[in-house]
Amino acid sequence: MRVLRFSHSAVVDAWRERERELRRLAVDVRLYAALAWDEGGRRVPLVARDGEDVAGLRTWGSHPALFVYDPRDLWRALDPPHDLLDVHEEPFALATAEVLALAWLRARLRGRTPAPFVVYSAQNIAKRYPLPFRAIERLVLQRAAAVSVCSDQAGEVVRAKGARCLVRTVPLGVDLQVFRPDGEPGEGDGATPGAVRVGYAGRLAPHKGVDTLLAAVRDEPHLHLDVAGDGPDAAALHAAALPLGDRVRFRGALDDAQLPAFYRSLDVLAVPSRRTAGWVEQFGRVAVEAMACGVPVVATSTGALPDVVGPAGLLVPPDHPGALREALLAAGTNPALAERLRDAGQEQAARCAWPAVAAAYQDLYEHACARPFAARRVVHAAPEPPEVIVVAYGAPDRLRAALAPLVGRLPLTVVDNSSLPEIKEIVAIAGGRYLDPGTNGGFAAGVDHGLAHRQLPGRDVLLLNPDAVIGVGEVLALQRRLHDHPRTASVGPAQVDDHGRAARVSWPFPSPARSWLEAVGLGRVHDRTARDRYVIGAVLMLRADALADVGPLDDRFFLYAEETDWARRAVRRGWRHVMVDEVVARHAGGATSSDPSRRETHFHASQERYLRKHHGAVGWQVARVGTAAGSAARAVVLPDVEARRAARRRLGLYLAGPLRTERRLVAAGPGVPSPATRPGTRAAP
Repeated sequence: MRVLRFSHSAVVDAWRERERELRRLAVDVRLYAALAWDEGGRRVPLVARDGEDVAGLRTWGSHPALFVYDPRDLWRALDPPHDLLDVHEEPFALATAEVLALAWLRARLRGRTPAPFVVYSAQNIAKRYPLPFRAIERLVLQRAAAVSVCSDQAGEVVRAKGARCLVRTVPLGVDLQVFRPDGEPGEGDGATPGAVRVGYAGRLAPHKGVDTLLAAVRDEPHLHLDVAGDGPDAAALHAAALPLGDRVRFRGALDDAQLPAFYRSLDVLAVPSRRTAGWVEQFGRVAVEAMACGVPVVATSTGALPDVVGPAGLLVPPDHPGALREALLAAGTNPALAERLRDAGQEQAARCAWPAVAAAYQDLYEHACARPFAARRVVHAAPEPPEVIVVAYGAPDRLRAALAPLVGRLPLTVVDNSSLPEIKEIVAIAGGRYLDPGTNGGFAAGVDHGLAHRQLPGRDVLLLNPDAVIGVGEVLALQRRLHDHPRTASVGPAQVDDHGRAARVSWPFPSPARSWLEAVGLGRVHDRTARDRYVIGAVLMLRADALADVGPLDDRFFLYAEETDWARRAVRRGWRHVMVDEVVARHAGGATSSDPSRRETHFHASQERYLRKHHGAVGWQVARVGTAAGSAARAVVLPDVEARRAARRRLGLYLAGPLRTERRLVAAGPGVPSPATRPGTRAAP
C-alpha cells in the first residue's frame, strides 16, 4: 500500500514515529511536512533523519486552519502514484481543500481515478464555521473514505457534521523508549526536602489555566511549581508568581529531548486546562507523556482529558484552585495513592504507544482503501453460518417454538437464567449447548455468558429471544445483508406480533434532546430525520469482527437498553446498524412477563443508565426533566383515561428516579421479570 501523507506538524521529529512504525508494518508512507512551524511557542524546522522518507513543503500563513502549502511544491509532491491520500489536517482547513483539489486535478489530467483519502480531526466542539470553511468541511466529510480523530468527542462532532465513513479514534502517540520511568534524574531533585514538586508543561495562554494553578500553589507552602513552556501569558504569569518567590520556577520552552527528564523530576503533573467559548482540551499529550514517565497526573475534567487520563489520574473541576490544591497534595503526599496512579498510568500510556497507534492507522488505511467513491455492493465469500444464542427465563413452550425451526440447521446455545430442568431437557432434545450461569444476572449478563462459552468462536452470532421465531432461510438472508458492507455491526429483521401487527424495530439513539422533542410532541419528526440508529435486540445478528472490536454487552444493564449501549459504542468505533425490511420475524414481546409495572421500571432505569453513561449526569437530568414535563402534560390533556393513568405513573417514576425505584424493587426480592422475554429496547417516549 502506497500512502501519501501530509501533516504540517510533522516537523516535530518525535511525531514522525507514527510513519516509522507504519513502515515497519510494510506500509509504504511518503510524508510531507512544513519546512518549519511554530510548536509550543517556538519555531521548529524540519530536520530529517538519514534515509527518512520525509520532505518539507513551503507554507504560506501560520494558522493551522488558514495556511496553505506552496502550490508548486504541492503539485510536485502529488505526482507519485499512490493508493491513499492521508491529509492530517482538519476537514475545514484551507490546506485540506488545497491538497484534495490539486490531487483530484492531477489525477484527472493523468487519466487516473483519484485515490481515496483520509482526514484528521481533533475538533471536539460543534462549531459552525463561516463560508467557505463550512462548505469545505461538509464536502470533505461527505467524500472522505475515513476520518481519524484523537477523541470520542471529536468523532461525535464529525459524524454530526455529515461523515458517513469509518470514523476511528486513534490517540496521539508516545515513545515509551523515551518517556519511561527510569533514566537520569531531572533538575527538580534539588528541591526543598518535604516539598511536593508540581510541574506544568505546555503553552502559556489563557485557556491552559496556568493562573488557576498558581492560585492553587500560592496558599500551600509545601507545593513547589516548575513551569515549562512559553506563550502570550508568560509576562503576566511571571508577575503573578513573584510573591511566591523560589517556590515557582519558569523553565521556558523545553525541547523534546528535555521533556522526559523534566517529567521524572516531578511528584505530580498538573493539566489545569479550562473550557472557553471556542476551545476545549482536544487531547492532552503531556498527560500521556508524564504517565509514561511514571508521574501521577492531576487534570481538569474538561474536553478529552477524562478519557486520556482515565483511572491514572485525579480529575478536578476547571477554575477551582481549592480542588486542584487538594488533589495535588493527595497525589504528592499519599504514597499508596501515588503508586496506584503510577501503575494505572503505565497501562494508560501503553494504549498510546506508537506501535499501537501505527497498527490502528494500518487498519484504518486498509478499510479506507476498500471503500470506493461510488457506492457499490461488495461481493464476499459466504461466511460460516452463525451461532444462535438464546437467553431463557422460564417459558419452556416459547423456547421450544423458538428453537424448532433451527434444530439441526444452526449451532444453538441456550443460557438458562431460570435454572429449570425442563429448559435443560428441551435444549438436549434440540441438540444444543445448555449453559446455566447459576443466577439470573439479567439479559446482558446472560448474553455475555453465552459469548464467553461459544461453541464456535469467531462466527457471527444471532441473539434470539425465546418468544421470537425466525426460519433458517431468513437467518441466512440476514447474514448476507450483514456482510454486504464491511462496517455493518448488526442487522435485525422486520417484526410482527402473534396477530401479524408490525412492530417498530429501528430507533434513533436516546438523548436529552430527544426526551424534550418527545415532551413537546415532535418525537416522530426526529425519528424520521435522525441519522444514527440502532436495531432492537429481540432478533439481532452481530458481526464477529464487530464483537471483537466493541466487546461484549455491558452487564450493568439488567433488562433493556443493553443492545442500545452496545450499538452506541459500535457507532463510535465506526460501525453501523441496519434493519432488513425484506426479512420478517415473529415476536410476541413480553409474552411471559406478568408484571408490566416492573417491566416499565426496569425499562426506564435502563434508560437512566444509558443516558448517564453516554451523556453524563447533567445530560440525564436534562432528559429527566423533559420526560417528567411531557408526562405531566399528557396526564392532563390525553383523552383516554388509561393513557392519563400511565402518564401519571411515569411522572411519579421520574420524580422518584427510575434507578432508585429499581433498586427498591430488587431489594424487595421475588418478582423480577424475565430478561429474555422483552418487547425490545427503544427510546423513551
